[in-house]
Amino acid sequence: MKLATKFIHAGVEPDPSTGAIMTPIYQTSTYVQSAPAVNKGYDYSRAGNPTRTALDNALAAIENGKHALSFSSGVAATDAVMKLLSPGDEVIAANDMYGGTYRLFSKIFEKFGIKFHYVNMQDANNIKPYINANTKVIWAETPTNPLMNIVDIEAIANIVKASSKEILLCVDNTFASPYLQNPLDKGADIVMHSATKYLGGHSDVILGCLMMNDDALREKLYFIQKSSGAVPGPQDCFLVLRGIKTLHVRMQRHCENGEKVAHFLRNHPKVETVYWCGFEDSAGYAVAKKQMRGFGGMMSFTLKDNSVENATRVLCSTKLFALAESLGGVESLINHPATMTHASIPREERIKNGLTDSLIRLSVGIEDADDLIDDLNQAIG
Repeated sequence: MKLATKFIHAGVEPDPSTGAIMTPIYQTSTYVQSAPAVNKGYDYSRAGNPTRTALDNALAAIENGKHALSFSSGVAATDAVMKLLSPGDEVIAANDMYGGTYRLFSKIFEKFGIKFHYVNMQDANNIKPYINANTKVIWAETPTNPLMNIVDIEAIANIVKASSKEILLCVDNTFASPYLQNPLDKGADIVMHSATKYLGGHSDVILGCLMMNDDALREKLYFIQKSSGAVPGPQDCFLVLRGIKTLHVRMQRHCENGEKVAHFLRNHPKVETVYWCGFEDSAGYAVAKKQMRGFGGMMSFTLKDNSVENATRVLCSTKLFALAESLGGVESLINHPATMTHASIPREERIKNGLTDSLIRLSVGIEDADDLIDDLNQAIG
C-alpha cells in the first residue's frame, strides 16, 4: 500500500461482532474465562486489550515493522528499552536530545550501574571510540530536539554491524514521524515514538510506542511491559488509532507551513539563526534529504538581541502560537527549551551542545501559514 492508504487502513478490521468500521474501545480490566487459563486471547488488560492490539498492529505497519508495543508515555517506552540492560552495561547516546530522555538516563539508570556516553552523532564515526564489550545500546534521535541536528541512521547501523557486537540501535523518530522517516528500513533495531506528538496529533493523549522486527526482542520487551505495567488505557489507544488515519494529510501541511515559517524567520532582520533541517546549507541537509521524505514543522531560532529577557518577551507575545510544552499537534506551539522541555539538562551541558538560554523552539501547526507568519512578526517586533 502507498503511504496514504496505509495510514488509513493499517491494523484496522471491522469489528467481527457488529461490523463497526471503527475499533471499539474495550473499556474493561478483566475478561471472563471458560475454564482456568482458557480464554479468548485476553485475561487481564495490563497484559493485553483488543483496542491496544489494534493500535500495536497499526503502529507496526506504519513503521514497516513486524511488531509494536504501546506504552503509557514515550518515556515509559524508553524506560522499557533501558530495562533490557544490566549493571555494567554501557549506552552511547546523542548529546542533543529530548531533556526527559536525558533525565531518565542520568537521574534514574545511572544509579543502577548503567554507564552513558553522550556523543555528537552528526558524524557517525564519533561513536566508534566508545564501542566496547560493554556497549549494549546506541540511542539516537533525528532530527534532534531542539537543535534539529541530523543523524545518519544507516551509517550508524553499518558501524554497529561492522563491530560484530550485539548492540541494539534505537532511534527516537518522534520529530519525523513515520510519514517522513522509517528507521527500521535504515537498519535500526528499535524505533521509539512519543505518540503524544504527531501520531496522536491533537494534543489530547499521552502515549508512547516501540516498533521492532525481531521476535525474541519483542518478547523481552513485552515481558518488561507486562511486568512493569506502564500500559496505556483503551481510550488513549483509540485516540492514537484515530490520529494515525490523518497523519499523512497533517504532515503534508506541517511540512508546507514549516518551510514558509523557516524562510520567513531566516529573512527577518531581528533573527540571528534558524535551526531547520530543510535549509540546503544546513549541516545535515544531505543526510536529511536522503533518509527523510520531507523536513517537517519543527524548528528553533535565536534573536540577534539574544538576551533571555528579549526571548521571554517574544514567547509571551504570540497570539496564535501557544506557549506550552509538547509538539506535533494541529495547533502551533512556542516553547523555551532552557526552562521547559530541557530544564533537566545542566546549563553547562546545554550551552556546550549549543542550546542557549535564549533559544526559542516552534512546533508549526496546520493553521494558515500567513496567519502564523503575521503572529511571529508582531511578536518579534
